[in-house]
Amino acid sequence: MSFMPADCDDTDGVCDADWAVIGVGLSAEEFAALHTEARRMALVERSTRFAIEFGRWKDAARTDGIGYEHMRLLQTLNFGGPAIMREIGDKLLVTPRNMTAMIDQLEQSELVARRPHPGDRRATLLELTPAGKRMADSAALPRLIAMGHIFDQFSADEQQKFYGALGRLIEIMHVEGGAC
Repeated sequence: MSFMPADCDDTDGVCDADWAVIGVGLSAEEFAALHTEARRMALVERSTRFAIEFGRWKDAARTDGIGYEHMRLLQTLNFGGPAIMREIGDKLLVTPRNMTAMIDQLEQSELVARRPHPGDRRATLLELTPAGKRMADSAALPRLIAMGHIFDQFSADEQQKFYGALGRLIEIMHVEGGAC
């Protein structure tokens, strides 16, 4: 079955009718029947829908004003100890501007403290406060673990394939550098 209408003279294999079908989602069989360019469009659409839904889902797990990104930061400091702000931002793939905003929020909540780096005047050292340590131990890690239970809906084989496919996609996107 092809979703290319007989009257479509688009030589690339894409026409408006394809987008109308792709935009509402397809079964695996319908996807398999698409022409190459339409399949690519369907993959972009499905990936975008996943990213949006995942963002909504992970934000729904937010409690105590601590979102996923904040939890990752708390856990990184909890397991790794004090760290240079720029380096931890690079490790967590957070831009300097967003890192500063996150640290401002966590500092305001008295969960993280900024300290001058003893050996580099230009660097800022981040460390958990006692309240941040309690939050990381009692709330952040258990919430991260609970979030992972969504993948219990997949078999071990599906989890492995999903993990591998996402890893491969991340590698490709990194090499491409965001260029379209």
